[in-house]
Amino acid sequence: MILEKLSIINYKNIAETTLELSPKTNCFIGHNGAGKTNVLDAVYYLSFCHSASNPVDSQVIRHGQDFLMLEAAYQDSQPITVTCGMKRGQKKHFKRDKKEYRKLSEHIGLIPIVLISPADTYLIEGGSEERRRLMDVVIAQLDRLYMDFLNRYNKALQQRNTLLKQDEEPDAEMMSIFEEQMAAAGEEIYRRRNDFAEALAPLFQQYYQRISGGHEQVSLRYVSHCQRGPLLEVIQRDRWKDRAIGYSLHGVHRDDLEIMLDGHPMKREGSQGQQKTFVIALKLAQFELIRRSKQTAPLLLLDDIFDKLDARRVEQIVSLVSGDDFGQIFITDTNREHLDKILSASSNDYKIFHVDDGEINSK
Repeated sequence: MILEKLSIINYKNIAETTLELSPKTNCFIGHNGAGKTNVLDAVYYLSFCHSASNPVDSQVIRHGQDFLMLEAAYQDSQPITVTCGMKRGQKKHFKRDKKEYRKLSEHIGLIPIVLISPADTYLIEGGSEERRRLMDVVIAQLDRLYMDFLNRYNKALQQRNTLLKQDEEPDAEMMSIFEEQMAAAGEEIYRRRNDFAEALAPLFQQYYQRISGGHEQVSLRYVSHCQRGPLLEVIQRDRWKDRAIGYSLHGVHRDDLEIMLDGHPMKREGSQGQQKTFVIALKLAQFELIRRSKQTAPLLLLDDIFDKLDARRVEQIVSLVSGDDFGQIFITDTNREHLDKILSASSNDYKIFHVDDGEINSK
């Protein structure tokens, strides 16, 4: 998948720009806050129908403006044009080749993408919901049914929690219906997450060993209530406890990825460099998994990833992303030296863009 041309109007601090992009490496250089990340976020938005950093759509419209417009021309086996338009206070409209989507979920997976950014430390420092979101983002790009199962599960979960919060005793028949809906969708979600984790773990370990030089041992393990038996039984087993606290304690909404370094929790034991290596290896493993599954290389967005890494680890990452296994890459950095290392390590085509206060110029 190649993004050939990107047009942006009123997205965050970018007033208006049109970029003709390299099919291989696109570098965005500028000071912090200049708008480099906003370019990558616009690319992300066109794949996932939302910002990577802000879930509130109205807040990605440039201050003082009433609308935004994004348009991108892609080339895969055939040309694809994707446009997004949104007026403040109104819903957004996504179109593929000038035809509007009936549901935004129909678009997810069309433009596969992997983003690596400083915010990814939440995967280690944050709660289990962050690691579930990681699984959901990748699986949704590979399996069109996944979001339907996830939506069904979340709807049934919300309805069950509403009953649990009631002052009066909940209707037993309605409770059973919602639990059955949770279990049916939850088992499908579990099967897909489990398959994903099993495929991801060995790729992740390979990338981590490559970047770290084999200095540490890491592991990744999927943990789910579905591993305790049929999900319906697990959900119903402690219904009285759920009733006492007012929400559902068991189900795939509590799933997690267990992250370990040398047999200990990464969150507790890992240095900043080790944690960043972990995240980068995890995201590169996602890239490889998507590439193999979809038979096309996802767009790879690298947002300021070299901070807090020693020179040897930076060198290994540069060597990896400069290889033939990677397709089109978008890189942001404040340090021209890092980008020069990447460009000198590769004979591939590249473009350099300078970003200053939302203004983007190619050099």
